[in-house]
Amino acid sequence: MMFYKSNYTPAQEGTSERKPFHRHDEQKGRRPERREYETRRPKESEMIFGIRAVMEAIDAGKTLDKVLIRRDMNSAIGRELLEKLNALSADGAMVVPIQKVPVEKLNQYTDKNHQGVIAFLSPIEFASIDTLLPSLYEEGKTPLLVVLDGVTDVRNFGAIARTCACAGADAIIVGARGSAAINGDAVKTSAGALHTLPICKVENLQNCLRFLRESGLNIVAATEHADHLYTDTDMRAPLAIVMGNEEKGIYEENLKLCTDQVSIPMAGTIESLNVSVAAGIMIYEAIRQRM
Repeated sequence: MMFYKSNYTPAQEGTSERKPFHRHDEQKGRRPERREYETRRPKESEMIFGIRAVMEAIDAGKTLDKVLIRRDMNSAIGRELLEKLNALSADGAMVVPIQKVPVEKLNQYTDKNHQGVIAFLSPIEFASIDTLLPSLYEEGKTPLLVVLDGVTDVRNFGAIARTCACAGADAIIVGARGSAAINGDAVKTSAGALHTLPICKVENLQNCLRFLRESGLNIVAATEHADHLYTDTDMRAPLAIVMGNEEKGIYEENLKLCTDQVSIPMAGTIESLNVSVAAGIMIYEAIRQRM
């Protein structure tokens, strides 16, 4: 088993990283960089081209995964689109990452007249953690959440979602930037779990982790730097399990917000677990303790 390598640059959050289950030393004097990447060219049915078309999609309540805008766009109608997109996030209606890119990047996705704007449709509806978590408590549940910090591979994301659905986890939380695209590949890998499992996309993971702590959840991070094993921590209380980027692990400032750090023992010659496998181990340990 191996990690799918990727890069990721978290927005508005620090610079240092930790690796999840690697035993070799980190390279010194090298500033890690993460950036979002595409695993495939989406089908045209998964995209909307043109400024007016995207604004009409917003007005119609379509769920957007992200929007690419030509870097030098400065027209009045372009500013109107940006205002609409920013209003969605401000109102909490939808967190839509906006990426300003060169026109060459847009041309890679389509040969049609995109007018400097391409929006990617999400195949699922997103849930709000602000309303989901109180409802879980009201139902008398002991929340079990999974937080993915920079997991970028759609197959890993889909596999984790499938495990969460099978285990009865209550939701997955992802950051709006630097996370796997939630597309047809992710839905297929999840075996349809993404259509039933609540997925919460948040603007800032640090703020979300603070909210979870204030709401009474233990935040358990899976990291090789932990002093004790995952089986030694109590997972029976309300819980959020944090899993990190496939290669670099949990972002340092997010790690500091976790209430506990645990490791999975590595005894063989392979240096690391696939993040979806590691997530499954953590999730089912929580289920075992709660039985």
